[in-house]
Amino acid sequence: MKKLRISLVFFFRPLLSTAVLLFLAIFPMPVIGAAEPIRVVATLPVLKDLVEVVGGRHVQAASLISGFESEHTYRPKPSDLILIQKARLLLKIGLGLETWVEPLIANAAPANLLAVTTSKGVELIDDHGADAHADGHGADGHVEGNPHIWLDPENVKIMVNHIRDGLIKVDAVHEEDYRENAVIYIERLSELQKALQAKVAVLKTRKIITHHPAWPYFARRFGFVIKGNILRQIGSGASAKTIGKLIRQIKAEKIRVIVSEPQLNQKIPEILAEETGARIVSLSPLPGAIPGTARYLDLIRYNVESLVSALEK
Repeated sequence: MKKLRISLVFFFRPLLSTAVLLFLAIFPMPVIGAAEPIRVVATLPVLKDLVEVVGGRHVQAASLISGFESEHTYRPKPSDLILIQKARLLLKIGLGLETWVEPLIANAAPANLLAVTTSKGVELIDDHGADAHADGHGADGHVEGNPHIWLDPENVKIMVNHIRDGLIKVDAVHEEDYRENAVIYIERLSELQKALQAKVAVLKTRKIITHHPAWPYFARRFGFVIKGNILRQIGSGASAKTIGKLIRQIKAEKIRVIVSEPQLNQKIPEILAEETGARIVSLSPLPGAIPGTARYLDLIRYNVESLVSALEK
């Protein structure tokens, strides 16, 4: 009888081991002392992408804007307040872009929230000039400078360093990971930028009309020439006089491409294209609004390659 019990134990041991492994795979044991990921709130999806790249598994990030709304006219939701209340780190562009986020921060009143302005140290493009308003505000009403800094990969390198430093301040334990991830990503930015600039370099014409003044950093970095904007400020329409002027300009200067944005009304770009024969190309200033552009690198690649293709035709 004793021999029978020993035989049964040896017979069932492999089955028991398999069952235990299967149980652990389905219901993993909690890691004792494992730190909770740092909760991060980003005003824009581009900032969410960047902090996920730098923070890796150590962060849990959310963006207040999905990418389909305009960053200028976004209306906060009650759920945004809750996200900020639970966050340890908040990322924003600054430069007067997200005026809607400051009341949220004030109302949430989180005791240990670190807010990081990622535009610090960026060489700004002045909005004053041909598209400036009589009140002294530049296009889109920004006094400090054009806020769409992330559409230039060189500026994103600065933003990544600000994000890295913010993560280190709230989570010094993983400083080495944050520094390493930032270095790797900046190298990828440089490689992509170089490849895309080579594609633009062969174009015979680079003149474009843009939907609103989101693109000067993008144009400066890659060599496109913005000849005019349909809208000077989000929330205001284009007058018949402005439309007529753009039609005459497009014909006179043989401008081939009009850049539209999925977040904005398509009516006027379509009128201009119909009247002039220019081609419309839809580019997005924010990740996620166009399929396949959820990540920043994919967004920049898509925007440059789509514009190059349109100008070649």
